[in-house]
Amino acid sequence: MRVGIIDIGTNTFHLLIADRTRDMKILHKEKVAVRLGKGGISNNVIQPDAMERAVVTLTDFAQKMKNEVVDEIIVSATSAVRNAGNQQEFVDLIKEKVGLEIRVLSGEEEAALIHKGVSEYIDFGEETGLIMDIGGGSIEFILANKSEVKWLKSYELGGQRLIDQFHHTDPISNDEKDKLTSYLVENLGEVISQCKKHKAAYLIGSSGSFDTLWDIHARIPGARPMQKPILYKDYFEEIHEELMVLNREERLAIPGMIPMRVDMIVSASVAIKVMMDHCHFDQIKVSPFALKEGLLYHGLPKRK
Repeated sequence: MRVGIIDIGTNTFHLLIADRTRDMKILHKEKVAVRLGKGGISNNVIQPDAMERAVVTLTDFAQKMKNEVVDEIIVSATSAVRNAGNQQEFVDLIKEKVGLEIRVLSGEEEAALIHKGVSEYIDFGEETGLIMDIGGGSIEFILANKSEVKWLKSYELGGQRLIDQFHHTDPISNDEKDKLTSYLVENLGEVISQCKKHKAAYLIGSSGSFDTLWDIHARIPGARPMQKPILYKDYFEEIHEELMVLNREERLAIPGMIPMRVDMIVSASVAIKVMMDHCHFDQIKVSPFALKEGLLYHGLPKRK
């Protein structure tokens, strides 16, 4: 069974084509910075130019799946589409122009699929870990160990929303950073209390900004290579402090930085620091697997 997975995110669209063999052979994998939420995410609308970019990218993805002769296509959409007042217009447009049926995931469905994807990469033990997935529109949190999911929730506090609300100077000002930190502490108090309740021992960073943070660390002279990456608190804080004082051009020059992450990485790093500090984590296990791998291994969730 050859499957094509499309993850329509707020900033990034992902395409994954794979053979569902025992070893799950990946045939094609790419990501495109479509920026579906640009200019409209804070007003819960998808702008016309963003729709045009989506059509172009999805048309290209559809052709690549056709070239690979996929047997099944799964297309999911998350925060930007989930909250858009013109959601149906967008879904209908993609059906008409590209021929793709979109499943708009709820926040809880998204979080559950992220857990399933991460579980295919991270070896959970008896201790509880907190999975954190930072998207452009939302952040998902999942508390789990190897036996069970203890708690999960999606918050519409993604990186693009935080940029629109707090990050207006470049580099970010101390005042903006302090206001952003206070806002996150206030709005993520439930996550922090759940971490304490379930004695969460470490953070798991799911794809996206965490991949970039790891790539930056891995290119620092003397960094130790690891089969499964772990970013210790001291290493994270060194990178975090650098991101807080550099402007966009300077951040882009950091080895390991990629253009599609250079804007959102600042607010994402502040959010990560809030969780590290308030939940007293000393390490981040980085998982390159996330939502799309959850869809690949487990398919779309069944609805009643």
